[in-house]
Amino acid sequence: MNTKNAVLIFAFLVFLTAHVADAQQPGKVPTIGYLSQSSGSAGPPSPQLTAFLEGLRELGYVEGKNITIEYRFTEGKNDRLPELAAGLARLKVDIIVTEMGMAALHAKKATQTIPIVMGVSGDPVSMGLVASLAHPGGNVTGLTDMAPLLSGRRLQLLTEAVPKLTHVGVLWDGGGSPVPDREWAETHAVAQQLKVQLYSLKARGPADLPGAFAEAARQHIQAVLLFDMPTLVSAAAAQIAELALQNRLPTMSSFRGLTRQGGLMSYTANVVELNRRAATYVDRILKGANPADLPVEQATKFVLVINLKTAKALGLTIPQSVLIQAEVIE
Repeated sequence: MNTKNAVLIFAFLVFLTAHVADAQQPGKVPTIGYLSQSSGSAGPPSPQLTAFLEGLRELGYVEGKNITIEYRFTEGKNDRLPELAAGLARLKVDIIVTEMGMAALHAKKATQTIPIVMGVSGDPVSMGLVASLAHPGGNVTGLTDMAPLLSGRRLQLLTEAVPKLTHVGVLWDGGGSPVPDREWAETHAVAQQLKVQLYSLKARGPADLPGAFAEAARQHIQAVLLFDMPTLVSAAAAQIAELALQNRLPTMSSFRGLTRQGGLMSYTANVVELNRRAATYVDRILKGANPADLPVEQATKFVLVINLKTAKALGLTIPQSVLIQAEVIE
């Protein structure tokens, strides 16, 4: 064998060895960016996050082994969403998962290429997150509780629980985004059918709440219906419940936590289960599915929760026809 052939054979063997070694390396571990409006560093994980991680484990994904998660929490400060979403986009994570629709909106502004999975959102079509529920058409998909379409049902349940209800205050942030606009339209239509007069009570933050409830007293309002305001309610649930009791006002909301804090009633989709289902979207996308082709899943199960201790404090007797539909807090 001449020297030239020996060199060629040696070079080929070096190439082949390197190629085989490279092929035997484990595949790249995918990275999930998790964007939440909760206070992640200040306490235990939110129920939504816990459910999402359980959903991943059920599908065979174990954090630190075959999947990595970059957590970003706003600590209840919505103005941090743009920077946190942009930071995840710069990291070039494989998928961004958001607990709520507002976080998904900022994630979409930060990237049009990284897939985004919504753990839950109120109305993703009106918010501009997807073209339609059946055909999202972009880089966003996931789940929705269709919150605006439940407002009318909440008002109806409130009138069934509180006799002779004719004046209802609507507590909202007055932000003028598509979701509150849809909630107003839905609630107003049902209010007309029920012959209930609605009054606007605006509160952009906890500092506005005492004034809103003082306005409720001036207007002789008999009960308060809360629109979808997750940031305010998560920051001030105890304050809202206390003000409602002080003013002897039954409340109805989409927040089970507020009912546990002392609000009267809540009616909502099981958002914890929706966030668990978000793991299935992550799995499908990691296996090659295009988010543009994955229909947004709508909630099908809803839970009515009633705090009987609060009802007693307000001097209310909840009709049996309502109680049989409810999960009761004693």
